[in-house]
Amino acid sequence: MFLHVLEARYVRDYVIWLRFNDGTSGEVDLSAELEGPVFGPLRDREVFKRFRIESHTVCWETGADFAPEFLHENVQVAA
Repeated sequence: MFLHVLEARYVRDYVIWLRFNDGTSGEVDLSAELEGPVFGPLRDREVFKRFRIESHTVCWETGADFAPEFLHENVQVAA
């Protein structure tokens, strides 16, 4: 099954709540990933908050995106 992000919401800081096409949902903290020329600009929270779903994943106007598989592996499912 190919993973697709179906829904995404900003939670706090660098945390996004996601829902995937396999039924998984939960929060992903991306704070440790925001380094370098592609992801570094997302350290500005106002930029970070302006994500959208495109091509089945979360992306930003800066050109940054994360593979849906990476997001799925790192989602923290609420107990």
